[in-house]
Amino acid sequence: MIILDLIIVALIVGLIGSALSVRVVKQFERGVVFRFGRVQPAVRGPGLAMLVPIADRLQKVNMQIVTMPVPAQDGITRDNVTVRVDAVVYFSVIDPVRAVVDVQDYLSAIAQVAQTSLRSIIGKSDLDDLLSNRERLNQGMELMIDSPALDWGVHIERVEIKDVALPETMKRSMSRQAEAERERRARIITADGELQASEKLGQAAEVMADHPAALQLRLLQTVVEVAAEKNSTLVLPFPVELLRFLERSTPAEAPKPKAASEEPGASEELPASEPATPVLDAEQSDAPPQELTTASPPVAELSAVARPTGAEQVESNGRT
Repeated sequence: MIILDLIIVALIVGLIGSALSVRVVKQFERGVVFRFGRVQPAVRGPGLAMLVPIADRLQKVNMQIVTMPVPAQDGITRDNVTVRVDAVVYFSVIDPVRAVVDVQDYLSAIAQVAQTSLRSIIGKSDLDDLLSNRERLNQGMELMIDSPALDWGVHIERVEIKDVALPETMKRSMSRQAEAERERRARIITADGELQASEKLGQAAEVMADHPAALQLRLLQTVVEVAAEKNSTLVLPFPVELLRFLERSTPAEAPKPKAASEEPGASEELPASEPATPVLDAEQSDAPPQELTTASPPVAELSAVARPTGAEQVESNGRT
């Protein structure tokens, strides 16, 4: 009877000891065994891990990629702008023994290094780099965190800057800057379009000067476009070039003979003492007036002729 009790007690102790010496390690975990406080170099893989009762103690380490958000950090950039930046760090354990032995809490250590590195990146960068060149900053921050983390058996997979918070005054200033830049681009594009249009119009004017018929075709096309709108009033411009073209294309008329005057005395010759005034053609109307010679003496010569005396008058009467 006593022997039976001893066997039962031995079985119970064996079951308890086996339960204490068996551990289950998951697929994404690794087990670090401490035997009497000394770490064993062999790392237990996933599955059942047999331990020596009372002597061994198993510590599991997660080998998955850990996503750790970095709290937002206030800092001043190199160009003296106050910003608030937050980030996220992706890392994983590559050496379970070093992650357990070399650092007390590797999660807390990575978090503190990430915050310090983020502040350092803010102070070394300009505002434009934080807003537009984040890829380079992410790589620099990753190197800064990965350098001490490798000594702890941790590898930094990726670092991303999530958001950059700016003061309201800086946002308004950047909005005005962007608006001025857009307006400058719009003016340049408009001026460039006008330059190209002027060049094309100059080429069209040269073609129309060489071929005047092109101006008529363009005028007819304009009339067709305006008439398609079913307007009651049509305002048609009449260019001067069209008048010149019509003038060149119209043949010159023969000169007409001068009509005879209807007055009866018009055909008679005028006495020599009163010569007729010469008729000037329309083409000679602009020429300077020429001096006309007449047979009648000037006024001064008439006044110089002596009047006959009384004796001469009586002699002339006797002769008659």
